[in-house]
Amino acid sequence: MFDLTSLLEFSRAHCVAICGGLVPLNLLLTLQTMILTGLQRPQRQVRLAAAFACLPAGVMVLHVWTWLMIGVVMAPTFILLGLACICVGINLWASLFPQTMAGVLRGGWFWVMRRVHHSGKRRDSVVVS
Repeated sequence: MFDLTSLLEFSRAHCVAICGGLVPLNLLLTLQTMILTGLQRPQRQVRLAAAFACLPAGVMVLHVWTWLMIGVVMAPTFILLGLACICVGINLWASLFPQTMAGVLRGGWFWVMRRVHHSGKRRDSVVVS
């Protein structure tokens, strides 16, 4: 028989390990979805990456829910919940509206490259004789 109480206790007992794995996994898989979208990969590939990236976000929501069930209301619970929601939102954006995300990513990339290019140039200095 499946014992939900044991699973909830396991989640709370191993919180540091679970969060230590889920946080970077969420960030890396969401970044992968953004990169595939920015490179304008086929829609099927972007949606598969987005669906795969939503899995650890869903696990994080369930993990945070175990803490909220027992009344632990602290900053880390809301930060982790916010991170999971942002990752799901980015992945949904990439899978539903890939052209707009690709445009935003390209625009941001060009802005950064323009700033880097301009910061390397020397300004004409005034020579005082």
